[in-house]
Amino acid sequence: MARSQKRKIEDSSAQLSRRAIVLGGLMTTTCLVLAGRMRYLQLERADDFRLLAEENRINLRLLPPARGVIYDRKGTILADNAPNYRITMVREDAGDVDVVLARLSRIVNLDRGKLDRARDEMMSRPPFVPVTIADRLTWEEFSLVSVNAPALPGITPDVGLSRNYPLGGDFSHVVGYVGPVSDYYLDTTGDTDPVLQIPDFQVGRYNVEARLEDVLRGKAGSKRVEVNAAGRVMRELDRSAAQQGADVQLTIDAYLQNYAEARLAGESAGAVVMDTQNGDILALASAPTYDPNLFVRGIPSSIWQTLNEDPYRPLANKATQGLYPPGSTYKMVVALAALEAGLIDPNETVFCGGSMQLGNRRFHCWKRGGHGRMDLIQGLAQSCDVYYYDLAQRVGIEAISAMAQKFGCGVRHEVPLSGVATGIAPTMEWKLANRGEPWVMGDTLNASIGQGFVLNSPLQLAVMTARLASGLAVEPRLIRSIDGVEPHYDPITSLDVNPANLAKIREGMFEVSNGERGTALNSRTVLEDYLIAGKTGTSQVRNITAAERAAGVIRNEDLPWERRDHALFVGYAPAHAPRYAISVIVEHGGGGSAAAAPLARDILLYAMFDDVPPLEAYPASQRRSVQERHDAMQLLPRRGSTDAPPSNGTGTSRA
Repeated sequence: MARSQKRKIEDSSAQLSRRAIVLGGLMTTTCLVLAGRMRYLQLERADDFRLLAEENRINLRLLPPARGVIYDRKGTILADNAPNYRITMVREDAGDVDVVLARLSRIVNLDRGKLDRARDEMMSRPPFVPVTIADRLTWEEFSLVSVNAPALPGITPDVGLSRNYPLGGDFSHVVGYVGPVSDYYLDTTGDTDPVLQIPDFQVGRYNVEARLEDVLRGKAGSKRVEVNAAGRVMRELDRSAAQQGADVQLTIDAYLQNYAEARLAGESAGAVVMDTQNGDILALASAPTYDPNLFVRGIPSSIWQTLNEDPYRPLANKATQGLYPPGSTYKMVVALAALEAGLIDPNETVFCGGSMQLGNRRFHCWKRGGHGRMDLIQGLAQSCDVYYYDLAQRVGIEAISAMAQKFGCGVRHEVPLSGVATGIAPTMEWKLANRGEPWVMGDTLNASIGQGFVLNSPLQLAVMTARLASGLAVEPRLIRSIDGVEPHYDPITSLDVNPANLAKIREGMFEVSNGERGTALNSRTVLEDYLIAGKTGTSQVRNITAAERAAGVIRNEDLPWERRDHALFVGYAPAHAPRYAISVIVEHGGGGSAAAAPLARDILLYAMFDDVPPLEAYPASQRRSVQERHDAMQLLPRRGSTDAPPSNGTGTSRA
């Protein structure tokens, strides 16, 4: 019995020893593996994990740059940056987001739609990323939020910069506007600048703001902050300041621009004023206007719909994007082409009986009874169509279009504006390529009076007029300087045109505005040093049938607005020492002499006097009406005035 018990004890001891050896071996192996792994991590991978630890501890955050300021030629601010009081929220710090937003709503009035969008944005972003809840708060609202900040976890009152356009609608078609970065913007531009990921960052969307985006944007700064494991900022370590965008000075005169916009108010119209000596654009107006401040943070849909559906098209820049048949303002090109080719004598006359027969078609003059015998000067002064039908048959469309392009028509001018139109100076090849039809002589006759396929923008007509007035190949210039440095412009050369022929054209344009039978005589000036030379134009937008001609052409005022003729005027002043050139288009305004010429005269006078023109510059019979008109206009106060600039409101401006 004792021996059996002893054997059992020996067997059990042997089994325990084997188990202990196996277990000890496993433990030893495990320790060796762990030790090897620790050695690998601590020694061989030490640098890698040290870097990862630093990256987790230190975050680099971008600082938005201030956008460059835009000035007019005399230093008036056209676009700057205004303080923007706003509220941001960090979801992870807020806890219950809905509770915090409910508290915030009791302190300041929050837009429900914007609040819902902000909530959606918070849920789509990492929890530690700040999201803007409300912006453009008043100082009182901002102060209330700041005072109540302890009861609003995750809410931070913040002061940023937002684009501001102090002159409202006066420069909406020149400066343009900025807007938030959208997916569409990123897709279409391919812009990969990291600064675009900053919440509420603004980029140029139209005109100068868009075309000079790289110049105006500036360079982002950065700051390094220490964060905890959850990503919450603990402290700021250092920062490098953002680099502000370059300041841009335009050639535009803010006061002349304001006067031009006010003078065009109530019309669907455009006007361009240029310096005839260097090509500086002094005014580029398009009416109606709109307030570009509406677009900075996203325009309300109701206002967008109003602007978009307005038949006067306030969103369109009529001065550069609009293309119109130039009507009789094209006649100087035709006359100069004939003179340069030596095909006419300026004193030679053509008889106008009211129409000209070409094959089986009759081409009419605007004056039904005809003008009688017309020479070059009177053909321009009285705008005789038959005279130009005769010239066109001699000179041909190729020479006419070549001369038009030499004077800036049918050519795209490189100015930093959106959608600058090229226009059309048609040729035989152009018609065949674009219409699939051969050119016929009737097309040439139509082109000779600025109808048919001919299309020009007011900018092109202003360039044409500046070149006629100066004899120089001026190009339109809109940028005066960038951070004080003038851009490089090619030297201005003389046009390859006989000066004697140019003098004849100018003589005819002088008679238009000052001759007894000139079509713009009623829009003349009476001060000797401030006389104007110009040309009226009226372009049809509808066909006039033979039956209507027989019964009597319907007057413009008896037609629906959209079927009335366009009214045009081009001119320069002073007539004997040209300095300023102008073009004006009044959509469906009727006759150029009645609708466009008075506008152009007033704007040219303002340019010459650098202020509201004195009554002495006008014919005595018109001075009372001129005074009443100026009294009713909302004009930008001159420097030194204590009056506030007029507001253009939140929609279109017509009066």
